[in-house]
Amino acid sequence: MATMMANRGPRPSSGETLQERSKGKDVRISNIVAAKAVAAAIRTSLGPRGMDKLMQLPTGEVLISNDGATILSKMNVLHPAAKMLVECSQSQDIEAGDGTTSVVVLAGALLDACTGLLNKGIHPAMIASSFYKAAEQCIQLLKRASQPVDMNDRESLIHAVQTCLSSKVVSQNSDLLAPLAVDSVLGILGPNPSDAVNVDLRDVRMVEQLGGTVDDTELVPGLVFDKGSTKTAGGAGQNEKAKGAL
Repeated sequence: MATMMANRGPRPSSGETLQERSKGKDVRISNIVAAKAVAAAIRTSLGPRGMDKLMQLPTGEVLISNDGATILSKMNVLHPAAKMLVECSQSQDIEAGDGTTSVVVLAGALLDACTGLLNKGIHPAMIASSFYKAAEQCIQLLKRASQPVDMNDRESLIHAVQTCLSSKVVSQNSDLLAPLAVDSVLGILGPNPSDAVNVDLRDVRMVEQLGGTVDDTELVPGLVFDKGSTKTAGGAGQNEKAKGAL
């Protein structure tokens, strides 16, 4: 009798099991929908023909940009899966400085493909494992198609920067801004740019002034003080062969 009572212990009903499976599926679908919504929001800003986004910030300031990292950083994203795409775009901006929109659009497309695979009953672990294998194959293909970059070849670097600027608002001024960007980075890499592994962009400072146009932009290989001397306090207006102590 004791054995029979033990076998009659409480067991989860089939309804509870189905409810748990349904809940897990609903969470996955919710994550995919949220991530796809973020990707769709910036999809139209991708590429040379991408459109600019006009955003009004909580402070009342109006921002116009087509940079993926900038747009996503100003969006008030609450969903955890959507926040992961925002962090992915920010990581791409830190590591490469470009492709912030592309990574989000690609992630949204992959998640869209996952929807069909999940509906076919394929386990999420199998889908994730297949994505890892596909990523390894993509890396190998990219290495075969890639070309080594010579940091001493200034013209090739300028051409690469012009390609990056082709989708920006200042694309029409790429002939002016691309050489300035290349020269500023090469200036902080030292005498042997080819030996450099990374660059600290905090060593390059942008000083903005009201008035003028983009054509007035110039590169100053030194220090720039955005405030003039105070003549009323005895400051000098002009000194020749002056020496400064840092």
